[in-house]
Amino acid sequence: MIPDQRETPAPGSGGADKFDDDQYPAYTMGRAADMLGTTQNFLRSLDEAGLIEPQRSAGGHRRYSRHQLRIAARVRELVDEGTAVDAACRIISLEDQLHESRRQNTELRSHE
Repeated sequence: MIPDQRETPAPGSGGADKFDDDQYPAYTMGRAADMLGTTQNFLRSLDEAGLIEPQRSAGGHRRYSRHQLRIAARVRELVDEGTAVDAACRIISLEDQLHESRRQNTELRSHE
């Protein structure tokens, strides 16, 4: 799972906050697949790989955030270039770890 996926604070009580919240699970699996130009099975494979963990509606249906859709779109790019899904998921995880390490490094340097 992408480490920063769940670290974002929950949206405020106002309904408008949901539109601005990158983590809000606004998209159904069908809508997400349509937006990405992929299949629902592709999204399930990302869930099974542990890269994206969608929230579930009261009825148990997967719901995706914009943040998760951007991750899925990046995986799709890699797959379209010939990378296997499991390898693409690993690449995305490593890219995220590198980004986080760089962020922490910059933060530590700013406190010196």
